[in-house]
Amino acid sequence: MTKIASVIGVGARQGLGASLCMRAAKAGHHVVVGGRTLEKIEKIADDIVSAGGLATPIAVDVTQPKNVADFFQRTKEIDGQLDFVTYNVGNAFIQDSLSMDPEFFEEAWRTCCFGGFLCVQQAAAEMLHHGKGTILFTGATASLRAKDPFIAFASGKAALRAVAQGFARELGPKNIHVG
Repeated sequence: MTKIASVIGVGARQGLGASLCMRAAKAGHHVVVGGRTLEKIEKIADDIVSAGGLATPIAVDVTQPKNVADFFQRTKEIDGQLDFVTYNVGNAFIQDSLSMDPEFFEEAWRTCCFGGFLCVQQAAAEMLHHGKGTILFTGATASLRAKDPFIAFASGKAALRAVAQGFARELGPKNIHVG
């Protein structure tokens, strides 16, 4: 059975998300390339296919629960077994803290943390069905040390770290590695 790797948070061809996609394809996975901009993720998927791999681009807004559920439903429709998921979402969200709009802060949290929570819920449900899997989150130094003008970003990444640790404790005994 084909193993499926889903990389969520793919943008530029030179970015970490694209590198993770290429690595998963080289390991023999059918790669689900997830990102906000269909044009960008289609280019990464085309690169994988041109190199002899399998890839499916699926646009996703991780801040919307229904959109995340739809993303994973479409992933389930691919012939194979979800084996590996990486959550690589979150730009730097740079803004002076004293003049920051509350909506900006909330958007950073929704993108960096809440989306990760939603993705793990969906991915873990599928992996539990098969009895194994790996879910990884990309991090940032900001998750440990916040400073202006990165406070919104840092709070989201720190919260994502806590989400990852909690899921690791819950899912580890069920043969799903979270890191």
